[in-house]
Order: sequence, then C-alpha cells, then structure tokens
Amino acid sequence: MCATCTRILPVQILLTNDDGIYAPGLLAMEHQLKRHGEVSVVAPATEQSGVGHSVTFLTPLVGKEVFEGESQRGWAVDGSPADCVKLGVFEYCRQRPDLIISGINSGLNAGINVLYSGTVAAAIEGAFFGITSVAVSLEEDPHADHDKAARLAWRIIDQILSQKESGTKLYNLNIPSRALKEKGGVRVVPMGVARYGEDFERRVDPLGRTYFWATKDPPPQMGEILTDLSALHQGNITLTPLDFDLTKHAQLEVMRKWQFNL
Repeated sequence: MCATCTRILPVQILLTNDDGIYAPGLLAMEHQLKRHGEVSVVAPATEQSGVGHSVTFLTPLVGKEVFEGESQRGWAVDGSPADCVKLGVFEYCRQRPDLIISGINSGLNAGINVLYSGTVAAAIEGAFFGITSVAVSLEEDPHADHDKAARLAWRIIDQILSQKESGTKLYNLNIPSRALKEKGGVRVVPMGVARYGEDFERRVDPLGRTYFWATKDPPPQMGEILTDLSALHQGNITLTPLDFDLTKHAQLEVMRKWQFNL
C-alpha cells in the first residue's frame, strides 16, 4: 500500500469461481490477492458454468481440502458457486470476509448472461451476507494471460474499494482480451438486456435420437445506448453495479391502486 494511502486493505478475502478450483483464472487471482490480504479459496470441485444461483438442498455438500505442495490451498466443494460462498462464510473462513471475489471466469459475463452466470451468482450470494463482492470475467482465449488480467482486475478492485460509498456493494467486472494488449479505460455501464444466442443446432446421435446444441447465434444487437455489451465490443473494460432486489418499484405504486376481488 502506498505511503500516502490511509485506506485499510481487506484482511480476509473469500475467493471462488464457477470454472472449478483448478481453473487458471482462479489460481492467478489467488496469487494476486495474497499480496493484499488473507485469502480463503472455496470453489467448486468441477465446472459449474451456467448454473446461475442454484443452491444444494437435497444432497449433502462435500468439501475436500486441496493442497499446493505441502501448503493447504483451499476447499473444493461438490456444489454450486453459491454453495461455496455459503460454506466459505459459515465454515471455512477463519473470520468473516471483508471482500468476496468470484473469478477470474473464462468468458465474459455480460448482457443477459449475467442472469445465468454462476460467477455472478457467487458475488450476489456474497452481497446477501452484506459483504462487498465483485464478479470478475475475462474474454475467453486459449492463450489468455491470466496473471496480467489478475493484476489489472486487482488494480480496478482496489480503486472500487477506495471510492465506493459505505455499505454493501455488488459489482460485475468484465475484461476484454484487447484490454490486456492495448491501454484503454474502464466504462461504467448498465447491463445490456437484448436477447441473443437463442438458436440451437439440431443433430442426430448414432442411435437416431434427435438432440439440440445451444449456439451463440444470433449475436447481440448493440443498439444506441452504451451497455456492457457494446462497450466490451469497443475493447473497453466494463464495470456494472448490480442489485439483487428484483422488485420493479415504480410499478408498485401503480399496482397498489388496482382492485382485486376474491
């Protein structure tokens, strides 16, 4: 921390993801965060992409200690990202986390994908507990420089923590591949809500049964308003404040005037 900075960095950080505990993005983020606080890694034992905010009720949750050499690295949980946050807060962290980071995810979580994302769901779960939480995603690339992305992500998270107002905050951070190669900026933008990626490829398996494979077509329409989708398309890093209250408050006042007869 710089000599002129008076802000206290987080002491306890809970790190999770939806790609699984052995994902390279998680490992890079872990190494970066350990420079700034005590890190507890609690992540899914296997990939949980697209599971959204599912939680486990009907089967037991098994947590297995994971080691790096002789050192205990964290816990692999046979459950969802939201499960990992719950167990991290209640069972595995030595003290209540000051900050929860979910990622680095392999693949952007922008637009309506935010609603399906296990990465974002883990951050939302953290915010449920009143803990500032950030979901971090990097554009999918087999040659991605996760270490550089982790350094960049922390630089942004550090500035979020120094500028945010008091109270719980929830953020979605997306980093396009271009941002690792070109110097650009951070755009604070709303989540795009245009529907896209609704097509399926119809195929037939060797037994003659029809099955379907989801595609990413058609691509999202950018529109005139700058959103996370269009800003990412331009090569910008995007930061979106999120909320888990799904109530449409403006509609409440209208609906309270409605009459219902039973």
